[in-house]
Amino acid sequence: MGIGLLGKKLGMTQVFDENGNIVPVTVIQAGPCFVIQKKTEKTDGYNAIQFGFDEIKKVKNVNKPMTGHFKKANITPLKFIKEFRVTEEELESNEIGSQISVDIFQIGEYVDVTGISKGKGFAGVVKRHGFKGSPASRGTHEYFRHGGSIGQNMTSGRTMKGKKMPGHMGNEKVTVQNLKVVEVRGDTNILMIRGAIPGPANGYVVIKKAVKKSS
Repeated sequence: MGIGLLGKKLGMTQVFDENGNIVPVTVIQAGPCFVIQKKTEKTDGYNAIQFGFDEIKKVKNVNKPMTGHFKKANITPLKFIKEFRVTEEELESNEIGSQISVDIFQIGEYVDVTGISKGKGFAGVVKRHGFKGSPASRGTHEYFRHGGSIGQNMTSGRTMKGKKMPGHMGNEKVTVQNLKVVEVRGDTNILMIRGAIPGPANGYVVIKKAVKKSS
């Protein structure tokens, strides 16, 4: 619950703190975000605000339903859209078409960042799940990086759901919690967060105030 920001991961660098120590940070272009739609408990069953970020350069590529959606809010079509569950007070204080900037965050507070992790393609169990593998001697033959038994002979006579097996690795929603805000640049909408966040450079992320930790 609560307003967050949509942003784009620009990359990583390092800065110096007040004691002269090197601090690794991720640089995020956080906003400006535009209020596209407001949902109320009366009309939609819950209170939420829909935000948009990153202007689309070729408006002709936007389909008609989305074109009408943006036109209703009198906003240029945007690439990244997300909604946040909010309180009634937050719903009333943000009007359609208004902007939310990086200034909602302060230096020293903690945030949770959600993004799509880098895709690694098809991977085996050793890389994907950290399996140890089989011994490299004592008669092992062409079984060094296999996962071993995956089921039972009789009961239940099948492979159980959720079994750790080879498959597509990465390219999934990941949230990193309790990251500290190191720097906020309101003039350029740049947010610097200590540590790494999910996704590649230019990947979209969602930044919200930390649920488990306060400044």
